[in-house]
Amino acid sequence: MKPLLAALRGERSARVPFWYMRQAGRYLPEYRQVRARAGGFLDLCFNPDLATEVTLQPVRRFGMDAAILFSDILVIPFGLGMGVRFEEGEGPKLDRLETLDRLPTLETDEFKTKLDPVYEAVSLIASRLEPETTLIGFAGAPWTVATYMVEGGSSRDFARTKAWAYGNPKGFERLIDVIVNATIEHLSAQISAGAEVVQLFDSWAGVLSDQQFERWSTRPIRAIVDAVKHRHPTIPIIAFPRGAGANYVNAAKHAGADAIGLDTTVPVEWAAIELQPTCVVQGNLDPLLVVLGGAAMLADAERILRGLNNGPLIFNLGHGVVPETPPENVDALSQFIRDFRRD
Repeated sequence: MKPLLAALRGERSARVPFWYMRQAGRYLPEYRQVRARAGGFLDLCFNPDLATEVTLQPVRRFGMDAAILFSDILVIPFGLGMGVRFEEGEGPKLDRLETLDRLPTLETDEFKTKLDPVYEAVSLIASRLEPETTLIGFAGAPWTVATYMVEGGSSRDFARTKAWAYGNPKGFERLIDVIVNATIEHLSAQISAGAEVVQLFDSWAGVLSDQQFERWSTRPIRAIVDAVKHRHPTIPIIAFPRGAGANYVNAAKHAGADAIGLDTTVPVEWAAIELQPTCVVQGNLDPLLVVLGGAAMLADAERILRGLNNGPLIFNLGHGVVPETPPENVDALSQFIRDFRRD
């Protein structure tokens, strides 16, 4: 069995499988060359040949145990008919959703047609991977996707989204339900095209209050997990509720995922006691240590490997590789993890 799939099924192996969030990206010169050819960022995401190439680049160079589809969480709003654009130096911009009467509806056939280039890329990647390498598909979790739709992009305080969710929860739940159903279709289509694992990125879960976390993060993720598992019972699912803090316990126990991705702030000793007995854990080296490289990076990687030694583990970062990361540091980290053996 592929190393990553074995870990996701609860096996504790001597060699820890690894991959990195945002492992394909601007830190690689070969990515920058392809990106320059593609035009806009969404043009790259929706070009199956180019999306396949950039997905495979880091795996060829560093030998991770998984390739993760090169795409973006905002293809779901795009598929729902919202305007989505990426402006250089400013991040994503969306046509802000302000009222319920502008709420998009999910027309499944039209949605899948708009996103068909993504699924074509999945199929191409699956056909070109080495036999031991796992293909990961992904989507944004509903709370995070909703914040972009309501705020019109990134936000510091998520004031508009919280005002809607807290002030009109029944109305906001209608938006969440649309995103849940779209995400089920999106992940299922990736799986049908060849994805062997899927991950849900709840990048802004950490901005929710303790009282709201269950309703807007855990519960929608659970609805997606249950539906995808019903259609594809053998496909493992990873949830990444970034910034969840103590609510990682809530997510591990109630989201239904096979594995929980840990952000940089999660103490590994705590995770070993509170999370690892419940599910597989994935994480959680600080990406800035990979920028630094050297002894500090390797010492912290070893700390994580030893601290989570007693159960199934996937090594990853606590968030994505950042653009200023030297590729030679990623290479050194990858070699260190490949050579490390657990007792």
